[in-house]
Amino acid sequence: MKYKAVIFDMDGTVLNTIEDITDSVNVILDRYGIPLRSVDEVRHFVGNGARVLMNKAIPEGEEHPQFEKILGDYEAYYQEHCNIKTGPYHHIPELLKELSDRGYKLAIVSNKPMGAVRELNKIYFGEYVKVAIGVTKELRRKPYPDECILAMEEMGVEKSDCIYVGDSDVDYKTAVNTGIGCISCLWGFRTKAELDSAGVASDYYVSDPMEILEIIEKKFENFC
Repeated sequence: MKYKAVIFDMDGTVLNTIEDITDSVNVILDRYGIPLRSVDEVRHFVGNGARVLMNKAIPEGEEHPQFEKILGDYEAYYQEHCNIKTGPYHHIPELLKELSDRGYKLAIVSNKPMGAVRELNKIYFGEYVKVAIGVTKELRRKPYPDECILAMEEMGVEKSDCIYVGDSDVDYKTAVNTGIGCISCLWGFRTKAELDSAGVASDYYVSDPMEILEIIEKKFENFC
């Protein structure tokens, strides 16, 4: 049995987006007179979408009387400034090209808004990744399996054909809830210690993207 498809998280997995996210958060916080946040603080806030991010970034959270306005302003600002300092992690373009050349179907599934996900995918990976799924009103965000299920439907594959790659406990829980295997990458927004502390027990851990290719091809060899 061989995998036919690989589903990737976006932030902290294929793209290093943390500086643009932090800058966008701080522009909006400053606009409302709220104390700014460091890159490391924001790194720990991301993973569950914009609402959770801003709920953690604002001291009063959703109790802030202008929370919905602040959230809307952040989403609009980030949509326009999501590709200032963002770029692929080392070896990610090479990995995606090699996987595509070998016939694997590729998808990106993210808790970012759908517009930002598709725009960034088009800019960086559109040649290789044909399915990019972000947050919509119709889809429950990760760790619910909805986005992964839609990605598999669009790729025309079954759960047994797929493996998921992400950098956080949310990604691990997404893979578990979807019923597919998980590879946790260690170059993203969480350390191995943080993953362990969050109860992550992935099938594999990788420190370089090209190790993912080795894992997938080894599985194929074991079933030959």
